[in-house]
Amino acid sequence: MPRQTRLFAGEQLRALRASVGLNQASMAARLGVSVSYLSQLESGVRPLTPTVTAALRRHHPLALAGIEDAAPALRLAALADALADPLLPAAPPADAIARLAEDRPEIADRFIALHSAMRAAEERLQMVEEAISSGSGGRMPWEAVRDWFHLAGNYIDPLDLAAEHLADGVSLFSREGGSSDWAPAFAGTQDRLRKALDNRGINVTTSDREDAPLAQFQDGILTISASLPPESRTFLLAHRLAATEFAPQIGDIVASAPLPNDAARNLLRIGLANYAAGALMMPYAAFRHAARELRHDIDRLCRRFGVSFEQACHRLSTLQRPGAEGIPFYFCRVDMAGNITKRHSATRFQFARFGGACPLWIVHEAVAIPDRIVVQHGETPDGVRYVSMAKGLVKQSGSFTRTPRRYAVTLGCEAEHAADFVYADALDRSAPTTPIGISCRLCSRNDCDQRAFPPADRGIAVDPDVRRTVPYRVV
Repeated sequence: MPRQTRLFAGEQLRALRASVGLNQASMAARLGVSVSYLSQLESGVRPLTPTVTAALRRHHPLALAGIEDAAPALRLAALADALADPLLPAAPPADAIARLAEDRPEIADRFIALHSAMRAAEERLQMVEEAISSGSGGRMPWEAVRDWFHLAGNYIDPLDLAAEHLADGVSLFSREGGSSDWAPAFAGTQDRLRKALDNRGINVTTSDREDAPLAQFQDGILTISASLPPESRTFLLAHRLAATEFAPQIGDIVASAPLPNDAARNLLRIGLANYAAGALMMPYAAFRHAARELRHDIDRLCRRFGVSFEQACHRLSTLQRPGAEGIPFYFCRVDMAGNITKRHSATRFQFARFGGACPLWIVHEAVAIPDRIVVQHGETPDGVRYVSMAKGLVKQSGSFTRTPRRYAVTLGCEAEHAADFVYADALDRSAPTTPIGISCRLCSRNDCDQRAFPPADRGIAVDPDVRRTVPYRVV
């Protein structure tokens, strides 16, 4: 008998769950698997099993038929992506990959599974190293939530779709001239959000007290600090509207998330409301269309949608809706001490999970030069090239007695997307690239004068009679 081939259909399974409005816990129960196993299925780490296939045939026969019909194309795409990994030797020609996928599907599936397992093992190793370095037996609550968003691909389909529908319902956008394209209508964004909150029994007021929190919601009253800039005040209005309107969806997602304690669950609840607020202010289809049209020019996107520079950058990193993906970006925020306080990557770019990031990374220069955009053409040790922009920002405190927050944000994509990234125009991509890494602890380069300490998995050679910039050689 021919061997049963294995089918990886993570995106299709995730899209099916979103289309029927189920959270992971409900879908896992329907398919007879655990939530963690379903997460692995949706992430493409595991293939559909006979048990899962049988459950899909019972509950969603049409969807299963579509997945099975698309199996050859799914396999070929997954195999080509795995073989393109820069850590592997040069990929075979496209026709050879197609023949392998068609003639030996069981081998193709096995290779795809091994590649997925390798990537998952790398991420787990970094999580373990982070826990060891922190001196704790497990992740801190905010680390667990950050990893949850990373494993979710930083795209939450039920909230994104609901926010897009709500933006239409409260007329944050209008359709001009009967066009099918969204057009901004942000002249009165705060007024529209206030009216939407008022319709839900929530009154909005401001406070000029120096010791007041940025926002507080109590007894049906939302109090916002008057010291905040307009974009931040708009975001807080959207946050409260999203937290109120989408409370059931957020509750279901939090309940199904494998988090260690209540602190982590409350942080996830806040994070999901923040996500929904960003999706409400920058609805998916409208924002993706504008980003493509403007070649991802952040300042122009800010003017069009009435958002801050950081908000626009963060939203660009979430445009991963199945079937309507934006350009895969990495995004992060770095403070004056070099701590990465917010991060996500839809690319192969990886961030340092502990300690300092690579000192050659352009974001460190941006922190020291506020309100100026700097660009970089960098190359990581795995041979992947990235075009990146970074900008130093100052968030005013509203008072002389409080120090303003200074930090930088950076956004980057793989060099193959440079034509759609306006900041790449300022780079001479024929010149040598800047050799950037994750962190010194994880970087395999042995000839870097900026190295702060040796890589964790390599030895060093020290010659007392030879003086170099770095007092050892990596071996």
